[in-house]
Parts: sequence; C-alpha cells; structure tokens
Amino acid sequence: MAQELYRNLSGLKICIAGAGVTGIACAFALQKRGAEVTIIDENAKSHPEFTVIHPDQIDISTCDRLLISPGWRELHPMVQAARAAQVPIINEIDLAWSLKKPQQKWLALTGTNGKTTTVELTALMLQKGGIAALACGNVGTTVIETVDSALDYDYLVLELSSFQLHWMEDASFSAAAILNIAQDHLDWHGSFDAYADAKLSILDRATTGILNGEDPEIVHRSTHWQGQKVFFTLDTPGPGEIGIVEELLVDRAFVANPQEAAMIAELTEVQPPVPHSVSNTLAAAGLALSAGVAHESLRTAITEFSPGRHRIETIYEADGITWIDDSKATNPHAAAASIMAALSVVWVGGGLAKGAHMGDLINRVKSRVRVALLIGEDREEIAKEIRDRAPHIHVELIDAPSDYSKGGASNSLMEAVVRSAQKSALAGDTVLLAPACASMDQFLSYADRGERFKAAVMKVVNNVH
Repeated sequence: MAQELYRNLSGLKICIAGAGVTGIACAFALQKRGAEVTIIDENAKSHPEFTVIHPDQIDISTCDRLLISPGWRELHPMVQAARAAQVPIINEIDLAWSLKKPQQKWLALTGTNGKTTTVELTALMLQKGGIAALACGNVGTTVIETVDSALDYDYLVLELSSFQLHWMEDASFSAAAILNIAQDHLDWHGSFDAYADAKLSILDRATTGILNGEDPEIVHRSTHWQGQKVFFTLDTPGPGEIGIVEELLVDRAFVANPQEAAMIAELTEVQPPVPHSVSNTLAAAGLALSAGVAHESLRTAITEFSPGRHRIETIYEADGITWIDDSKATNPHAAAASIMAALSVVWVGGGLAKGAHMGDLINRVKSRVRVALLIGEDREEIAKEIRDRAPHIHVELIDAPSDYSKGGASNSLMEAVVRSAQKSALAGDTVLLAPACASMDQFLSYADRGERFKAAVMKVVNNVH
C-alpha cells in the first residue's frame, strides 16, 4: 500500500476496527491530526471519548480509510466489506512509521516465543551503549503512542506479532530478528505455512536479519532471502555468526576480523541460564550489535537484566520442591522449552490451544513429566495425546469449582490445582505452570493466570492467607 494513504489525514473519516489498546491509541493520534474517527466494536459502550458503532450498524463504504486492529482476520465480514467497497485498509505500525521523525531508526523482532524478554533486553543493551531507545509494540506502550510522545528516541525496538506483520506494508527496519517458528495461531492464519510466511515477511522490510540457526523452519524459509544473514547458535559459531565457545557468548559477525571472536558475556551471566534464554540473549546481542553497540555494553546489560513476570519465575521452594510460574508459555513450543529445563515435572497445562497440536509437545517432554494436571477448554485434547503417547504419565483433569468465575474473587480453581500438585509432588520435582495454551477461557490474561497460581501456592503450600 502506498505511503500516501497516511498523508493529509485531516478531515478524513477514518473507521477503526476494534476498541482495544491499539485501536484507542490510534484513535487519539488520528483525532489530534484532524481526522473524523469512528470506532467499530461489538461493545458499543467501549469508550466514552469516541463514537463507537456495532459492526452490524455501519456502512463501511462511507469510510475514507479502515484502520484494522491486529487481531481482525481477513475473513471478517467487516474486512471483506471494506475490500468490496475499495476502502483502503491501513494499520497502526504503518501509521506510526508515517509519523515518526526521519532520523529515528527501528529494530524489529518476531517469533513464536521469547519476544517480550528479547526486545526488552535489546532496548537495555542500546541504552547501556548510550543510545536513546525504547521497547514498544506488544510490550509496554504501543508504537503509535511512542512515536506520538514528546520524548525523542534514536531507536525503537518493536515486538511484532504475526497479526501485525500480516497487515503491514510500509514500515522498514535497520535490522530484524526471528527467534523461532512453531505452531501457534493456526486458528487465525488458517495454516502453518500462512503463519510462517507472516513471520518471515519481517525480512522483506530489513537489510540485516538476525536468525536462529538452529530452527529448521527459519533456516529453510530464509534460504532465498538476499539480505545479510547473521545466524545465532548455541554451538560454536562460524564466521559471520554469534554463538557459544567454552562457556562464553561470542560474536564473529560484527567484528573487524570474522576469524576472531569477541566476547559478549559469560554463559553464567545469562538469567535464567536455560537454553532458550541463552538463545534469546544472542538474538538481542545481534540486534544491538547491528546498531553499533560495543560488546562491553552488551555484557553490562546482560548482567543487569531481569526477565519479566510469569516467565520461568520461581515463586516458592520448600521440601525439595520448586514451584515455577511460566504462565507466559502460551503455546506448545514455549511449554516444551520450559519443561525440558527441569528433570522431573508436575506439569500444570491446558487452556485454549488456538488450533495448535499437542502431540509433538508430549513426545518431546514425556521423559520429564511425571504428572499432568490439566485445566481449561482443551484439556481433554491434551489428555488424549498423553494417553496415546505417554501412558506412564499420571493425568488429572481439574474442573473449575462452581464458585469460580473468570476475573472473580474466588481463586478456587488454582487452589484445587495446587492441592493436587502438592499431593503428587516429590522431593526433586518441579511443579511447573507452563500451560501450552492461551488463558482467556478461564482467566483474564496469562498474567492473571500466573498471579492466581502464585496466590494459591502461597495459601495452600506456604499457609499464607
């Protein structure tokens, strides 16, 4: 789509699909620039400062532009109506790109798992290198709010979902990273190929790609891309790569002589020191190095960085049992990485599978999981895969008690989960909340799910009321 669609927005009727965080942020930015804003949302009372219309009550042909929120699918009747009426469809990222200061540069990152932690670490690396930088997108503030703020940033580090990448056409990046590609959001994209293509499209907007050299999907699907490929690996890196040598993270891509290696950090300085965390750290280093950050600054950032909440977060230890909240593990790939970081696991899983298949997950983790405590809408699907592939794993299906409701005061569901885990756990076990599923069937968010798990552990196990 041509960049001119974002110029001279004053006086245009711009309809915004969705009254979520992105939609409202765009509404304020557009209203400030003189656009006539109408929000389309099924909740007609969703925001008092704007006109909000139910999708069934608007003639989309009366709109000059339709700004689409990321979660809206191509097959949504509103989108199809806009296509039929030849109403141009725009999006938040391209809008922000059209409004940013010319000298500001963008780094971008996508992947199935690890995005938030990695963009936050990348931004910290830039900051330690003396660069005014901020992580934004699906972390912290929206991109449009960041661009529209009074603060000047030399670099923005964008966390981008497959939904956002699907709708983007204009924005470009100094460098882009892809952490991993595994089954996720298949219900939205329709197929794994469509999902993977959306992820890989980030490379079409960059000249440098920081790529996971141990992910076969990324390696294969990037074969014909002609930009600078910088692979990161947990093995010894070749020239032009970033990797591990004798307990050190090293760079052979952004050094004067690629036959030599520059130290980034010691392996033990990465927290938590588990494989996928190390891999994410290497990706962040690649992005930061592409922006000219010195190796010493990378190490400073790594040693000072603390991952966000609900990401392999140890919440309690007693009697030889470790209780860990990894509620952020919302798909099988993330859950597998978390489970494989422990030796003997009482696994709390389940929720909304989002079309993802659980068979590969069970095959991978069946040597580590002793007990599976399953909750949520798709728990029976997971239970069936366990029965078929790992019958030695004890399975319990935990129904929500009658007094439990999503967002309600009662925490009886997680308390029931924790009581069952307490009965099953032995010294040396890790009780791990790594659901492999989205949370919205029974919880307000993955954060709500994690907080309720922690509260239940404190009440049931630690006797703190």
